[in-house]
Amino acid sequence: MTSELNLNWIDLCSLDQLPENLGSAALVGDQQIALFYIKQQEQVFALNNFDPFSEANVLSRGIVGSVGEELVVASPIYKEHFSLSTGQCLEDESVSISIYPTKISEGRLLIGLAN
Repeated sequence: MTSELNLNWIDLCSLDQLPENLGSAALVGDQQIALFYIKQQEQVFALNNFDPFSEANVLSRGIVGSVGEELVVASPIYKEHFSLSTGQCLEDESVSISIYPTKISEGRLLIGLAN
């Protein structure tokens, strides 16, 4: 795991530009990132937007929910569930997607990318 000291924090947007409890996509360099602002937790989760099952950049259009205690996004194509906090697929433990650390500072969303 990358230490927070080795991250390049990128200012993406104002928090109020993100829809609450829904996904949105951001292009950071050449990487598509799915963002999910969970208002009740005042937290933004950032995952790779690429769905490995459909091989399309669609996860930001998925449905946010929970499976047990786990917050997830359901892929809009084949409905696999990915953990918002770990990127792990709940239906296939051999599949996971990248996650990115986020923080909120002075009403702005920052995402941490490895240097």
